Amino acid sequence: MYQTLSVECDTRGVVTLTLNRPEKHNVLDAQMIAELTAAAADLGADKAVRVVVLTGAGTSFCAGGDLGWMKAQMQADRATRALEAGKLAAMLGALNRMPKPLIGRVQGQAFGGGIGMMAVCDVAIGVMTAKFALTETRLGLIPATIGPYVLARMGEAMARRVFMSGRRFNADEAVNLGLLARSVSSEALDAAIEKEVAPYLTCAPGAVAQAKALALHLGAGVGSDEIEHSIAALVTCWEGEEAREGVSAFFDKRKPDWMT
Repeated sequence: MYQTLSVECDTRGVVTLTLNRPEKHNVLDAQMIAELTAAAADLGADKAVRVVVLTGAGTSFCAGGDLGWMKAQMQADRATRALEAGKLAAMLGALNRMPKPLIGRVQGQAFGGGIGMMAVCDVAIGVMTAKFALTETRLGLIPATIGPYVLARMGEAMARRVFMSGRRFNADEAVNLGLLARSVSSEALDAAIEKEVAPYLTCAPGAVAQAKALALHLGAGVGSDEIEHSIAALVTCWEGEEAREGVSAFFDKRKPDWMT
C-alpha cells in the first residue's frame, strides 16, 4: 500500500508506523509527505487502532526534508511552491490532530523536519545516543512549517535556544527542551515505549480521542493563521538568494559563501 512507510498492527490494535527510507535517512519527500497524510487519515478512522507508534527504519528517525525536493521547489513558480509547502503543513497537521495517541519512538538522529515529526507526537521517547538539530538556517532556509508545532511543544523561550542556530544537541538537552519525555538506552527503548502504550489499552478509545481534541483546543494551539503564515514564510525563503546558495553548496559539496 505504501512505498515509503511500513505499517504493522498487533492483536491489541497497536500500530507501528515506520518511516521506511533508511538508505535516505528517512528524509521527507513529496511521496512520503503524501503517504503520511493518507496514513494519518486511515489510522485515525480505523476503530481497531488504539495507539500509533511512529518510528524510523535504520540509523535515523528522520533527517529532515529531502534536499532534492526542496531544490525543485526553488525552481518552481510561486503557486507550485505554495502548494507543496501546504502539503507539508497538511501532513504535520494531520498527524497532530489524529484521534489516536501518537507515540514517537526515536531510535536515531532527527534533524529539521524530523524535529517537527517529534513535535506532533503526544509523547516521544528517544535513545541516549541520538543527536538533534534544527538545521534549516545552515542551508539558508528556516524551520517554517514545523515551527508552529516546535513552538507549541517547547515554548518560545526554550525553542529560541536551538531554533535559529542550527547547532546539534544531545538527548539530555532534548529532554530539557521538552522535545523528548525521556531518553533511554537503545536496549531499553522498546520497553519504554511499551510503558507508554499499555495505559491507553485500559482507556475508552472514544474518551481518549475526545481528551486529545480537548487538549489541542485548550492548549496554545496551532491555528490556520499560524499555518498559513508558516507556508508563506517558507515559500518566500525558497525564493531567496541564501536558500539557493545553501542548497547549491550542499549538492556541490562545498561551504556556502557565509561560512569562513
